[in-house]
Amino acid sequence: MNRAYNFNAGPSALPFSVLERAQQELLDFQHTGMSVMELSHRSKEYDAVHNNAKQLLKELMNIPDTYDILFLQGGASLQFSMVPMNLLANDQIGNYVLTGAWSEKALKEAKKVGKTHVAASSKEANYTYIPSVHDIQLSEHAAYLHITSNNTIFGTQWHEFPNLPVDLIADMSSDILSREINVEQFALIYAGAQKNLGPSGVTVVIIRNDLLERIPENLPTMLDYRTHSTSNSLYNTPPTFAIYMLSLVLEWVKEQGGVKAIEKRNIEKASVIYDAIDESDGFYSPHAEKGSRSFMNVTFTLPSDEITKKFLAEAKERGFVGLAGHRSVGGCRASIYNAVPYEACEALAQFMKEFRKQFA
Repeated sequence: MNRAYNFNAGPSALPFSVLERAQQELLDFQHTGMSVMELSHRSKEYDAVHNNAKQLLKELMNIPDTYDILFLQGGASLQFSMVPMNLLANDQIGNYVLTGAWSEKALKEAKKVGKTHVAASSKEANYTYIPSVHDIQLSEHAAYLHITSNNTIFGTQWHEFPNLPVDLIADMSSDILSREINVEQFALIYAGAQKNLGPSGVTVVIIRNDLLERIPENLPTMLDYRTHSTSNSLYNTPPTFAIYMLSLVLEWVKEQGGVKAIEKRNIEKASVIYDAIDESDGFYSPHAEKGSRSFMNVTFTLPSDEITKKFLAEAKERGFVGLAGHRSVGGCRASIYNAVPYEACEALAQFMKEFRKQFA
């Protein structure tokens, strides 16, 4: 079997050993005579899967007991609405830092709920950098400060988080579990699973417990964080297979040596591709400024659209998948999430060097 070099931005690569285990258990999960997809979400067998996923995430990210972990649906896009609905009171202002398309969408949804303020932005430079934490200007009566920790489209990432007198909320969909963070620096973290945590279908929300006390009454039941907190994310049928896959991915992360080991490997993976860019004498031009470069999404352009098309066509023949850049940046993008092996990044860097020699 020939496995592709999968650089898709999401849904993205999953660990091969996780796929093999899911395949082995697909028809008969733990001698139940059923697939995990067929189990009742009220069964003791599924309950063990559900709680194991929570416990592993808590262990790997060092999440204190003062936080709750929720498994929701709707992706990060639904969280763009749920965050202000739950946490933006009438007399407060939601503060947002704009660093790309997803933070723009989060702001757009918040505006439908209440008052907002752009605390910092790099839009004027087509999001080539992350604003300095010193340039963030909070409004009066700030309810929270919302950031997007990694920007898949533009290839930028926060390397220092704001430490301001306001609750910090982060969309970590594309870099959760890729590096060590201090969870206590955040009031709420949310992440769609389909980059580093598992397949699409489940969204993880890590929420500080005291935030639940400020949620307004009369929210729609399914859009109220308290509904899911008090029911252990089992108020309605959860995405059971996606949570099962999440638990397998978390076990894999633990087997790799935990988040610290994953972070070290991610830096090595990114470095081999960035080196190919930096050593190309301008043939490959990075979109992101050096201090804001993402370790998850490497974005770069080539000298012309014609050469870019040739690069992508030849890359496809070599087994590289998902390298086309987003239309707002153009060029190419290599998404190198946790499950993308170092060997794939090394092979891409080598291909980039060979292609440059041919067309420079």
